[in-house]
Amino acid sequence: MRNDKTKVAVVFGSRSVEHEVSIMTAMQVFKNIDRDKYEVIPIYIDKTGRWFVDKKLEKLESYKNLKLTDIKAPEYIFNVSPSVKALAPKSAFKFLNKISADIYFTAIHGTFGEDGTLQGLFEMADAAYTGSGVTGSAVGMDKIIQKSVFKEVGLPTVKYVWFLKSEWEDNKIDIIKNIEKELSYPVFVKPANLGSSVAINKASGVKELEGAINIASQFDRRIIIEEGKENIIEINCSVLGNSELIASVCEQPLGSEQMLSYEDKYMKGGKMKGMAGLSRLVPAPISEKLARRIQEMAKTAFRSVDASGVARIDFIVSEQSGDVWINEINTLPGSLSFYLWEKSGLDIDELIDRLINLGFERHKERKKLIFSYDSDLISEASKESEK
Repeated sequence: MRNDKTKVAVVFGSRSVEHEVSIMTAMQVFKNIDRDKYEVIPIYIDKTGRWFVDKKLEKLESYKNLKLTDIKAPEYIFNVSPSVKALAPKSAFKFLNKISADIYFTAIHGTFGEDGTLQGLFEMADAAYTGSGVTGSAVGMDKIIQKSVFKEVGLPTVKYVWFLKSEWEDNKIDIIKNIEKELSYPVFVKPANLGSSVAINKASGVKELEGAINIASQFDRRIIIEEGKENIIEINCSVLGNSELIASVCEQPLGSEQMLSYEDKYMKGGKMKGMAGLSRLVPAPISEKLARRIQEMAKTAFRSVDASGVARIDFIVSEQSGDVWINEINTLPGSLSFYLWEKSGLDIDELIDRLINLGFERHKERKKLIFSYDSDLISEASKESEK
Protein backbone atom coordinates (compact mmCIF):
# COMPACT_ATOMS: atom_id res chain seq x y z
CA MET A 1 0.00 0.00 0.00
CA ARG A 2 1.42 3.35 -1.05
CA ASN A 3 2.03 5.91 1.68
CA ASP A 4 1.44 9.44 0.40
CA LYS A 5 1.84 11.07 3.78
CA THR A 6 4.51 13.73 4.23
CA LYS A 7 7.29 12.44 6.48
CA VAL A 8 7.88 14.91 9.30
CA ALA A 9 10.85 14.31 11.62
CA VAL A 10 10.35 16.13 14.92
CA VAL A 11 13.79 16.96 16.36
CA PHE A 12 13.94 17.75 20.08
CA GLY A 13 16.06 17.59 23.24
CA SER A 14 19.77 18.33 22.62
CA ARG A 15 22.63 19.75 24.69
CA SER A 16 20.71 22.65 26.17
CA VAL A 17 19.63 23.90 29.58
CA GLU A 18 16.17 24.06 27.98
CA HIS A 19 16.24 20.31 27.27
CA GLU A 20 13.11 19.50 29.28
CA VAL A 21 11.26 22.49 27.78
CA SER A 22 12.04 21.09 24.33
CA ILE A 23 10.59 17.71 25.28
CA MET A 24 7.35 19.40 26.35
CA THR A 25 7.12 21.31 23.06
CA ALA A 26 7.71 18.09 21.10
CA MET A 27 5.00 16.31 23.10
CA GLN A 28 2.53 19.02 22.09
CA VAL A 29 3.50 18.54 18.44
CA PHE A 30 3.09 14.75 18.70
CA LYS A 31 -0.31 15.18 20.33
CA ASN A 32 -1.71 17.71 17.87
CA ILE A 33 -0.14 17.07 14.45
CA ASP A 34 -2.56 15.83 11.77
CA ARG A 35 -1.77 12.10 11.49
CA ASP A 36 -3.95 11.80 8.39
CA LYS A 37 -1.54 14.09 6.52
CA TYR A 38 1.78 13.40 8.18
CA GLU A 39 3.91 10.40 9.09
CA VAL A 40 5.75 11.41 12.25
CA ILE A 41 9.34 10.40 12.99
CA PRO A 42 10.52 11.33 16.52
CA ILE A 43 14.23 12.22 16.67
CA TYR A 44 15.44 12.73 20.22
CA ILE A 45 18.90 14.19 20.91
CA ASP A 46 20.01 13.42 24.45
CA LYS A 47 21.97 15.70 26.77
CA THR A 48 25.28 14.35 25.47
CA GLY A 49 24.35 14.96 21.82
CA ARG A 50 23.45 11.40 20.76
CA TRP A 51 20.59 11.00 18.24
CA PHE A 52 17.84 8.41 18.82
CA VAL A 53 14.90 7.36 16.65
CA ASP A 54 12.02 5.25 17.97
CA LYS A 55 8.23 5.55 18.00
CA LYS A 56 8.17 5.15 21.77
CA LEU A 57 10.00 8.48 22.05
CA GLU A 58 6.63 10.11 21.38
CA LYS A 59 5.59 9.03 24.88
CA LEU A 60 6.43 11.15 27.91
CA GLU A 61 7.07 7.96 29.90
CA SER A 62 10.31 7.48 27.94
CA TYR A 63 11.87 10.37 29.86
CA LYS A 64 11.27 9.34 33.46
CA ASN A 65 15.03 9.20 34.02
CA LEU A 66 15.70 12.81 34.98
CA LYS A 67 19.31 12.59 33.78
CA LEU A 68 18.00 11.73 30.31
CA THR A 69 21.24 9.98 29.38
CA ASP A 70 20.08 6.36 29.35
CA ILE A 71 17.49 6.26 26.59
CA LYS A 72 16.45 2.74 25.54
CA ALA A 73 16.20 3.33 21.79
CA PRO A 74 18.35 2.80 18.66
CA GLU A 75 21.08 5.40 18.21
CA TYR A 76 21.45 7.00 14.78
CA ILE A 77 23.93 9.18 12.88
CA PHE A 78 22.84 12.03 10.59
CA ASN A 79 24.57 12.15 7.21
CA VAL A 80 24.80 15.74 5.93
CA SER A 81 25.54 14.81 2.32
CA PRO A 82 22.78 16.37 0.15
CA SER A 83 22.55 13.10 -1.76
CA VAL A 84 21.75 11.26 1.47
CA LYS A 85 20.39 13.69 4.13
CA ALA A 86 19.17 10.77 6.21
CA LEU A 87 19.83 8.96 9.47
CA ALA A 88 21.40 5.52 9.74
CA PRO A 89 21.86 3.23 12.74
CA LYS A 90 25.19 3.95 14.39
CA SER A 91 26.23 0.33 13.93
CA ALA A 92 25.44 0.25 10.20
CA PHE A 93 27.21 2.66 7.90
CA LYS A 94 25.88 1.22 4.62
CA PHE A 95 22.54 2.93 5.11
CA LEU A 96 20.62 -0.31 4.63
CA ASN A 97 18.20 0.87 7.31
CA LYS A 98 18.36 4.59 6.72
CA ILE A 99 15.57 6.86 7.90
CA SER A 100 14.77 9.89 5.77
CA ALA A 101 12.24 12.69 6.15
CA ASP A 102 10.63 15.20 3.83
CA ILE A 103 11.03 17.95 6.41
CA TYR A 104 12.56 18.36 9.87
CA PHE A 105 10.38 20.02 12.49
CA THR A 106 12.71 21.84 14.87
CA ALA A 107 11.51 21.74 18.48
CA ILE A 108 14.82 22.38 20.27
CA HIS A 109 15.06 25.43 22.50
CA GLY A 110 18.35 27.09 23.36
CA THR A 111 21.85 25.98 22.41
CA PHE A 112 22.48 23.42 19.67
CA GLY A 113 19.00 23.83 18.23
CA GLU A 114 17.69 27.39 18.38
CA ASP A 115 21.02 29.13 17.85
CA GLY A 116 21.69 28.33 14.18
CA THR A 117 23.85 25.23 14.68
CA LEU A 118 21.14 22.69 13.86
CA GLN A 119 19.91 24.92 11.06
CA GLY A 120 23.42 24.96 9.59
CA LEU A 121 23.47 21.16 9.64
CA PHE A 122 20.21 21.01 7.70
CA GLU A 123 21.40 23.67 5.25
CA MET A 124 24.52 21.62 4.49
CA ALA A 125 22.30 18.60 3.85
CA ASP A 126 19.95 20.67 1.66
CA ALA A 127 17.11 19.49 3.89
CA ALA A 128 13.83 21.31 4.43
CA TYR A 129 13.16 22.35 8.03
CA THR A 130 10.77 24.54 9.99
CA GLY A 131 11.48 27.85 11.66
CA SER A 132 14.19 30.44 11.22
CA GLY A 133 17.34 29.88 9.21
CA VAL A 134 20.95 30.15 10.35
CA THR A 135 21.06 33.95 10.52
CA GLY A 136 17.69 34.48 12.17
CA SER A 137 18.34 31.74 14.71
CA ALA A 138 21.84 32.95 15.60
CA VAL A 139 20.85 36.60 15.93
CA GLY A 140 17.65 35.74 17.77
CA MET A 141 19.61 33.71 20.31
CA ASP A 142 22.14 36.45 21.03
CA LYS A 143 20.76 39.15 23.34
CA ILE A 144 23.60 41.56 22.53
CA ILE A 145 23.52 41.32 18.75
CA GLN A 146 19.73 41.41 18.52
CA LYS A 147 19.63 44.62 20.54
CA SER A 148 22.08 46.21 18.10
CA VAL A 149 19.85 45.12 15.22
CA PHE A 150 16.72 46.45 16.95
CA LYS A 151 18.34 49.85 17.53
CA GLU A 152 19.40 49.97 13.87
CA VAL A 153 15.76 49.66 12.72
CA GLY A 154 14.49 52.17 15.26
CA LEU A 155 13.08 49.85 17.92
CA PRO A 156 13.58 51.24 21.45
CA THR A 157 15.54 49.10 23.92
CA VAL A 158 16.39 49.62 27.57
CA LYS A 159 19.91 50.85 28.36
CA TYR A 160 22.49 48.09 28.62
CA VAL A 161 26.19 47.28 28.77
CA TRP A 162 28.00 44.06 27.99
CA PHE A 163 31.42 42.54 28.54
CA LEU A 164 33.39 39.32 28.24
CA LYS A 165 33.74 36.75 30.99
CA SER A 166 37.53 37.08 30.66
CA GLU A 167 37.27 40.85 31.20
CA TRP A 168 35.22 40.26 34.34
CA GLU A 169 37.75 37.79 35.69
CA ASP A 170 40.65 40.18 34.99
CA ASN A 171 39.15 43.47 36.15
CA LYS A 172 36.00 43.24 38.25
CA ILE A 173 36.38 46.66 39.85
CA ASP A 174 36.46 48.59 36.56
CA ILE A 175 33.60 46.51 35.14
CA ILE A 176 31.39 47.36 38.13
CA LYS A 177 32.38 51.04 37.94
CA ASN A 178 31.35 51.17 34.31
CA ILE A 179 28.03 49.43 35.00
CA GLU A 180 27.20 51.89 37.78
CA LYS A 181 28.26 54.80 35.57
CA GLU A 182 26.08 53.77 32.63
CA LEU A 183 23.08 52.20 34.39
CA SER A 184 20.92 52.75 37.45
CA TYR A 185 19.87 50.02 39.86
CA PRO A 186 18.03 47.73 39.74
CA VAL A 187 19.63 45.91 36.82
CA PHE A 188 19.12 42.51 35.25
CA VAL A 189 22.14 40.29 34.61
CA LYS A 190 21.91 37.80 31.76
CA PRO A 191 24.11 35.41 29.78
CA ALA A 192 24.12 36.66 26.18
CA ASN A 193 23.20 33.28 24.68
CA LEU A 194 20.59 31.53 26.77
CA GLY A 195 16.82 31.38 27.02
CA SER A 196 13.92 30.54 29.33
CA SER A 197 15.24 33.01 31.94
CA VAL A 198 17.95 30.54 32.97
CA ALA A 199 20.79 32.20 34.94
CA ILE A 200 19.08 35.61 34.77
CA ASN A 201 19.02 37.55 38.02
CA LYS A 202 17.99 40.95 39.33
CA ALA A 203 20.55 43.03 41.23
CA SER A 204 19.76 46.06 43.39
CA GLY A 205 23.29 46.65 44.67
CA VAL A 206 26.96 45.81 44.23
CA LYS A 207 26.92 42.58 46.21
CA GLU A 208 23.94 41.19 44.30
CA LEU A 209 25.49 42.40 41.05
CA GLU A 210 28.74 40.49 41.64
CA GLY A 211 26.87 37.32 42.53
CA ALA A 212 24.59 37.57 39.50
CA ILE A 213 27.54 38.12 37.14
CA ASN A 214 29.36 35.12 38.59
CA ILE A 215 26.29 32.96 37.93
CA ALA A 216 25.75 34.27 34.39
CA SER A 217 29.42 33.78 33.50
CA GLN A 218 29.07 30.04 34.12
CA PHE A 219 26.72 29.81 31.13
CA ASP A 220 28.28 32.08 28.49
CA ARG A 221 31.48 33.94 27.64
CA ARG A 222 29.57 37.21 27.26
CA ILE A 223 27.32 38.87 29.83
CA ILE A 224 24.76 41.61 29.28
CA ILE A 225 23.49 43.96 32.00
CA GLU A 226 20.16 45.70 31.37
CA GLU A 227 18.74 48.63 33.29
CA GLY A 228 15.49 47.80 35.03
CA LYS A 229 12.29 49.81 34.65
CA GLU A 230 9.76 50.51 37.38
CA ASN A 231 5.98 50.29 37.12
CA ILE A 232 5.97 48.24 33.95
CA ILE A 233 3.95 45.39 32.50
CA GLU A 234 5.19 42.75 30.09
CA ILE A 235 3.37 42.39 26.79
CA ASN A 236 4.19 39.64 24.30
CA CYS A 237 3.14 39.10 20.71
CA SER A 238 3.78 36.27 18.24
CA VAL A 239 4.53 36.65 14.53
CA LEU A 240 4.01 34.00 11.86
CA GLY A 241 5.29 33.85 8.29
CA ASN A 242 8.31 34.12 6.01
CA SER A 243 7.97 37.20 3.80
CA GLU A 244 4.29 37.91 4.42
CA LEU A 245 3.81 38.31 8.16
CA ILE A 246 0.83 38.21 10.48
CA ALA A 247 0.83 39.08 14.17
CA SER A 248 -1.17 37.36 16.90
CA VAL A 249 -3.17 39.00 19.63
CA CYS A 250 -1.07 40.35 22.49
CA GLU A 251 -0.76 38.73 25.90
CA GLN A 252 0.14 39.98 29.36
CA PRO A 253 2.04 37.34 31.36
CA LEU A 254 1.32 37.63 35.07
CA GLY A 255 4.51 37.76 37.11
CA SER A 256 5.95 39.82 39.89
CA GLU A 257 9.03 41.09 38.09
CA GLN A 258 10.22 42.69 34.84
CA MET A 259 11.61 39.22 34.17
CA LEU A 260 9.66 35.98 34.51
CA SER A 261 11.59 33.13 36.06
CA TYR A 262 12.08 29.67 34.54
CA GLU A 263 9.63 28.37 37.17
CA ASP A 264 7.06 31.03 36.20
CA LYS A 265 7.32 30.06 32.55
CA TYR A 266 7.44 26.27 32.67
CA MET A 267 6.68 24.78 36.08
CA LYS A 268 3.14 26.12 36.47
CA GLY A 269 -0.03 24.61 35.10
CA GLY A 270 1.08 20.99 34.88
CA LYS A 271 3.91 19.02 33.33
CA MET A 272 2.49 19.04 29.80
CA LYS A 273 1.64 22.74 29.68
CA GLY A 274 5.04 24.35 29.06
CA MET A 275 4.64 28.05 28.26
CA ALA A 276 0.91 27.40 27.88
CA GLY A 277 0.72 26.81 31.64
CA LEU A 278 1.89 30.32 32.48
CA SER A 279 -0.71 32.61 34.07
CA ARG A 280 -1.57 35.24 31.49
CA LEU A 281 -4.25 37.55 30.18
CA VAL A 282 -5.09 36.91 26.51
CA PRO A 283 -5.85 39.25 24.88
CA ALA A 284 -3.84 41.68 26.98
CA PRO A 285 -5.97 44.37 28.70
CA ILE A 286 -4.43 47.23 26.72
CA SER A 287 -5.87 49.75 24.28
CA GLU A 288 -6.42 48.74 20.67
CA LYS A 289 -4.02 51.49 19.63
CA LEU A 290 -1.23 50.14 21.85
CA ALA A 291 -1.90 46.57 20.71
CA ARG A 292 -1.59 47.59 17.06
CA ARG A 293 1.63 49.46 17.80
CA ILE A 294 3.15 46.44 19.53
CA GLN A 295 2.05 44.13 16.70
CA GLU A 296 3.78 46.36 14.14
CA MET A 297 6.91 46.56 16.30
CA ALA A 298 6.87 42.77 16.60
CA LYS A 299 6.74 42.37 12.82
CA THR A 300 9.59 44.86 12.42
CA ALA A 301 11.69 42.89 14.92
CA PHE A 302 10.88 39.59 13.19
CA ARG A 303 11.90 40.96 9.79
CA SER A 304 15.03 42.71 11.12
CA VAL A 305 16.66 39.50 12.35
CA ASP A 306 15.54 37.54 9.26
CA ALA A 307 13.28 35.23 11.26
CA SER A 308 10.96 32.66 9.66
CA GLY A 309 8.16 30.41 10.83
CA VAL A 310 6.90 31.48 14.22
CA ALA A 311 8.50 33.67 16.87
CA ARG A 312 7.45 35.41 20.07
CA ILE A 313 8.56 38.97 20.70
CA ASP A 314 8.57 40.27 24.27
CA PHE A 315 8.06 43.91 25.25
CA ILE A 316 7.83 45.94 28.43
CA VAL A 317 5.43 48.87 28.72
CA SER A 318 5.48 51.73 31.22
CA GLU A 319 2.16 51.89 33.06
CA GLN A 320 2.63 55.63 33.59
CA SER A 321 3.95 56.97 30.28
CA GLY A 322 2.89 54.22 27.90
CA ASP A 323 6.44 53.98 26.54
CA VAL A 324 7.29 50.64 24.95
CA TRP A 325 10.67 48.90 24.90
CA ILE A 326 11.43 45.71 23.04
CA ASN A 327 12.97 43.10 25.33
CA GLU A 328 13.85 40.18 23.06
CA ILE A 329 12.76 37.89 20.25
CA ASN A 330 12.40 34.13 20.69
CA THR A 331 12.74 32.50 17.27
CA LEU A 332 11.58 29.14 18.61
CA PRO A 333 9.16 30.01 21.41
CA GLY A 334 8.12 27.53 24.07
CA SER A 335 4.94 25.66 23.10
CA LEU A 336 5.27 27.37 19.68
CA SER A 337 3.16 30.18 21.21
CA PHE A 338 0.10 28.15 20.17
CA TYR A 339 -1.96 29.70 23.00
CA LEU A 340 -1.60 33.10 21.29
CA TRP A 341 -2.62 31.72 17.91
CA GLU A 342 -5.62 29.88 19.33
CA LYS A 343 -6.90 33.25 20.55
CA SER A 344 -6.15 34.62 17.08
CA GLY A 345 -8.32 32.00 15.36
CA LEU A 346 -5.63 29.43 14.49
CA ASP A 347 -5.80 26.08 16.29
CA ILE A 348 -2.58 24.27 17.18
CA ASP A 349 -2.98 21.60 14.48
CA GLU A 350 -3.40 24.39 11.91
CA LEU A 351 -0.36 26.20 13.34
CA ILE A 352 1.76 23.05 12.98
CA ASP A 353 0.48 22.62 9.43
CA ARG A 354 1.31 26.25 8.63
CA LEU A 355 4.83 25.91 10.03
CA ILE A 356 5.47 22.82 7.88
CA ASN A 357 4.23 24.61 4.76
CA LEU A 358 6.35 27.67 5.58
CA GLY A 359 9.37 25.39 5.96
CA PHE A 360 8.80 23.88 2.53
CA GLU A 361 8.22 27.35 1.06
CA ARG A 362 11.47 28.66 2.47
CA HIS A 363 13.42 25.62 1.27
CA LYS A 364 11.96 25.95 -2.23
CA GLU A 365 12.91 29.63 -2.33
CA ARG A 366 16.44 28.89 -1.15
CA LYS A 367 16.96 26.21 -3.82
CA LYS A 368 16.51 28.91 -6.47
CA LEU A 369 19.60 30.76 -5.21
CA ILE A 370 23.02 30.41 -6.82
CA PHE A 371 25.64 28.77 -4.60
CA SER A 372 28.40 28.15 -7.14
CA TYR A 373 30.25 30.38 -9.56
CA ASP A 374 32.08 29.11 -12.62
CA SER A 375 35.56 30.56 -12.59
CA ASP A 376 39.02 29.88 -14.03
CA LEU A 377 40.59 30.80 -10.68
CA ILE A 378 42.09 27.34 -10.03
CA SER A 379 43.43 26.88 -13.57
CA GLU A 380 44.89 30.38 -13.56
CA ALA A 381 46.51 29.75 -10.18
CA SER A 382 47.98 26.50 -11.53
CA LYS A 383 49.46 28.34 -14.51
CA GLU A 384 51.04 30.89 -12.19
CA SER A 385 52.58 28.15 -10.04
CA GLU A 386 54.11 26.51 -13.14
CA LYS A 387 55.95 29.67 -14.15
